[in-house]
Parts: sequence; structure tokens; C-alpha cells
Amino acid sequence: MKHFIILFFVAQSLFSMAQQAAQTGLYNFNPLQFNPAYAGSRQCINATLVHRSQWVGLADAPRTQFLSVHAPIETKKLGVGVTVMNDKVGVRSNVSALMNLAYHLKFKKSQWQVSLGLSGGVINQRADFGTLQVFDANDPKYLTSYSLTKFNFGAGIYAFREKAFIGLSVPQILEPMIGIRINPYLLDNNQENPFSYLQRHSYLTAGLILPIKERLELKPSILLKYTANAPLSIDLNFSALINKQFWLGAMYRYNEGVGVNFAYSPANKWSIGYAFEFPINQLTYLNKGSHELCLSFDFRGKQNGPKAFTYF
Repeated sequence: MKHFIILFFVAQSLFSMAQQAAQTGLYNFNPLQFNPAYAGSRQCINATLVHRSQWVGLADAPRTQFLSVHAPIETKKLGVGVTVMNDKVGVRSNVSALMNLAYHLKFKKSQWQVSLGLSGGVINQRADFGTLQVFDANDPKYLTSYSLTKFNFGAGIYAFREKAFIGLSVPQILEPMIGIRINPYLLDNNQENPFSYLQRHSYLTAGLILPIKERLELKPSILLKYTANAPLSIDLNFSALINKQFWLGAMYRYNEGVGVNFAYSPANKWSIGYAFEFPINQLTYLNKGSHELCLSFDFRGKQNGPKAFTYF
């Protein structure tokens, strides 16, 4: 029975609303996850690892890992990177590996830089419905397992200066078939469509640093996610930076959840972050919230310039 409960809520949140992209709360620490134009913008080699356990206490709930590595090349006009994601929800799993390339534009009379990025790679979707507990063991829809690998590419633009940024991206432009639906929907000709397709997601993000005191700065930021036939997803985050080492923040995801996040960044060389989110929708009483942990390293050499504090 528990598998049917999981499938119901997961399907409702991920498929009926067409939000298929993996959720994350620490998106400010890993923008390369959804915007290839971010590659190389930190002017050093950066490696970031994120683990998210969503809806803890609910069996077969989403578990996601992100790995991002990126760096500028010697000319500092280009950035290269790689992103890997592993996302598992019940019997379904999604693994992607993408290469990222960005071109950085600098302007003589402006502190702003503009980065244009492209990404390309493969996405593997698989499911093993044979492990489910079902009422009708002879139903072929529940006995079918599959593994599909598809190519995809994305694009983005990222404008930034020392204390502000704005970005727009579509990390997966193509909409290939990614699986088989347990409950097919009807086409215009009343024929069943048994397949599910990857939905194109668009991301708009922005943030800035507001100096308050010598050792206190505030960082408001926003992340908007849009996909067709689904409500607009709005993430609001408000963080305080203390002594350029400690981040303390609160977040609100419209009609979905609230949370807090913390990070420690000593000497601008590495950082560790943690986020806790609690749902405020129909899942409120069915789980103990979501936990996310992030570990990031900046490897700087003489060729990377001065070790100034990096806000984004």
C-alpha cells in the first residue's frame, strides 16, 4: 500500500504539474546546475557536491545528488565545466551528464560582465515497475521496465558584477520521450498516449549584496522556474553574511515550502552549507521535511588573480 501512496503524491507533484526538474534549496551555491553560462565565472577551479533528501520519512521519496566542476581557461574569456546529476524517485531514476562552455564578455566602462553559455550531454531515464506491489500482478503496465538514454543541450546567459547578478537559462531545450506512463492520457483523436516526455524548463534568477555594516551584508535572491501547463515556481531567499564567513538565511517557495539555510566559508577557499525545508502543501503531515547538504571548493593559483571574496 505504501508504494501506491508514494506513487500518488510523487506523480501529482512531478508529472501532473509537469515539474520534472530536480528540486534544490541551495541553488545559490551551484548555479551551474541549471545555467551553463556560469562556467568559469568564479575565476578559479570550483568543485561543488550537493546531496538532497526530500520529504524525509516518506518511503521512496526523492533523493538527489549534484556534482559540478568548472574553471576558466588561460585567456579568461572562456569557461568550461561538467555537471552530473543523479535523481531517484521511487522506482524511477534520472542520471544526466553535461558538458558546459561559456564565453565571457567584459566592458571597459562597466563593472558588469556578461557570459553566454551552452551545454550538451546525455540523460538516462530508467524505471523498474516490476518491484512495485500491485493489485493486478498481470497488468503489463506494471511489469514493464525500461532504460532510455537521450541527448540534450541547453543555453543560458549570466550577467554579473561583484555584488549583483541576473541569469536566464533553459538547461534542457529538447523534449524527448523519457518513459512509459502508468496512466496514459488521451490525445485529440481519443487515442491513448502511453509515453511521457521531458518538459522544457526555463530559469530566471537574480540577486544582490546590500552592505549594512562593516561586517554585515544582506543578500536577497530569487529563482523563478517556468514550464508549460504548470504553475510558476517562485523561490525567495534572504541571507545575511556575517564577517564574510557565515551565511544565515531563510527561504520561501510559493505554495510549497519554507526553510532555513546556513553556510560557513572560511578564507574564501571552501564552504559547507546546509538547508532544511518543510512543506506547506498537501504533504505537510506525511513527512519530516527535506534536508540538503553542500560542499564546495575553490582552487586558486597565481594565474587566477587576487583572492578577493566571491559572493556568487
